Amino acid sequence: MASSIPLANSAYENLRETITAPVERPECASAKHLRNEATVLKDYFNILFDAHGPQHWWPGRSRFEVIVGAILTQNTSWANVESAIRKLRSACLLTPRAIEDVPLAKLARLVRSSGYFRQKAKKLKAFTHYLSSAHGGSLSRMFRTPTVVLRDQLLSIRGIGPETADCILLYAGRHPVFVVDAYARRILERHGLATSKLSYEELRALFEANLPHDTQLFNEFHALIVHTGKHFCRKSKALCENCPLKSFLPAGEKQ
Repeated sequence: MASSIPLANSAYENLRETITAPVERPECASAKHLRNEATVLKDYFNILFDAHGPQHWWPGRSRFEVIVGAILTQNTSWANVESAIRKLRSACLLTPRAIEDVPLAKLARLVRSSGYFRQKAKKLKAFTHYLSSAHGGSLSRMFRTPTVVLRDQLLSIRGIGPETADCILLYAGRHPVFVVDAYARRILERHGLATSKLSYEELRALFEANLPHDTQLFNEFHALIVHTGKHFCRKSKALCENCPLKSFLPAGEKQ
């Protein structure tokens, strides 16, 4: 697996201090769905960090590779994405200009392992076209755009939804946005802390309203949730008894 984007040496040492910092919580319509949400989320992080340690996520050798991975991982496993990225790297296609210039059919063949390969090839092309037309092909210029503005721009690109946009913002651009995925939703719902009626944006607001807005904290917390979802809070055959978060299960539902 490729190494993650380098972080400051002191980043992990500061997470304990960051998570305990007071948070100014704006009014949030969805906050009523959580019980003592700030305390619970901070407990989640501390317990998971103690259990699993730093996750060194998102893997990638460059910001653009992280973006490519965020697009290709839609509806597939990371192993399939890694295979596609290796082929793109071998073909010297892991730059925005190279993706923009390569014929669509060739690009689709190279990312075939990621599934829905024709659609994903078009999504990669759509992103590089946006980058070129809106930011002169410069990721640095793109990521200097204010978070709210840039998020709206990313969401306007064909095939980029909220989760993919937030992955790009957080992991490639280091903007402080929290990524909510199926794992986070599953954990919160099983613990009785959220309902299935909550939208993506409502769940994202719950995290962002109750945690310090710190990029590395959001990065590490999301990665820990992914680890927990994959290894313990599975869609079927959940391993609750061995899960570090088992104490959060409602009474009578502990397995």
